[in-house]
Amino acid sequence: MTYSFAPQSILRDVTLRDGLQLTGKMLPTARKLEIARGLLDLGVPELEIGSMARPDLVPPMANTLEVIGELTTDELARCWVWVATPRHVEKAAAAGARNFQYCFSASESHNRANIGRSTDDSLAAMPAAIDIARAVGGRIQLCIATSFTCPFEGAVAADRVLALANDPRADGADGADDIVLADTLGQAVPAQVAALVARVRSESPHRRIVFHGHDTWGLGVANTLAAIGAGANVVDGSLGGLGGCPFAPGASGNTASEDIVFATRPDWLTPATLTALVDIATPMLAELGEPNRSRTAEGSRSEAHAFEWVRPANGH
Repeated sequence: MTYSFAPQSILRDVTLRDGLQLTGKMLPTARKLEIARGLLDLGVPELEIGSMARPDLVPPMANTLEVIGELTTDELARCWVWVATPRHVEKAAAAGARNFQYCFSASESHNRANIGRSTDDSLAAMPAAIDIARAVGGRIQLCIATSFTCPFEGAVAADRVLALANDPRADGADGADDIVLADTLGQAVPAQVAALVARVRSESPHRRIVFHGHDTWGLGVANTLAAIGAGANVVDGSLGGLGGCPFAPGASGNTASEDIVFATRPDWLTPATLTALVDIATPMLAELGEPNRSRTAEGSRSEAHAFEWVRPANGH
């Protein structure tokens, strides 16, 4: 039986960046490439494959440039790299990256903890980052972390996020291609997510809206669906709900990619594809010593085999 759900959105799987960065363990380059290619081959539209953060501060990201260097041009066209400075963009571009997620925080305290500078300093450097990305024919996103709450300052006003979204250093004809609204701590609720996404869509320059959610308080899928309903074009998730920000006390795993696609039923998803997705996640999580937080992965192992999304009776 086929399903057609509307509105549709694109999944960006962030396992190899946000998913890994809190684990404290670095997967070898070959293993990261195996996971990335497995996801791309299944039809996952976009991936985050790493970060240019300092390897002494975020050790699991230390081999990001090696991963970029091993991927093909076609593969890299579907992959994003986290950056926070023009120099980050320059180094990633030299390795072959063409899609850059330029990130800073809506809250000053978190930006200083995460990036080591003020939000305005990060924003002031963005035009140079955009120029470098454009020089290699690349795309760049404006990613606003702590768009809803900050671990140090509490609630973040929507007007603050809109001011950053509309800042001339990030918008305009030569501005960011996308805007990422990040519920960094997973503390937002669906009505709040829908309201902010709708405001950004109506009150800021037209571009793709990406919602980046976490499942800390159990509302990851609900918030993702609310974002899609309000106009988000892309939604982030990680395999098994892995992830979190090492500089945000209280942050935990991302919304599980498996749960997002089961809820949204993108065209590339079939019962066999879902089983394969779970089978990519399971050994990876075991290697990392991390639990599988995906409810869909758990449900797929049900004994109710009349439900087509349950893995075959002879499955593992």
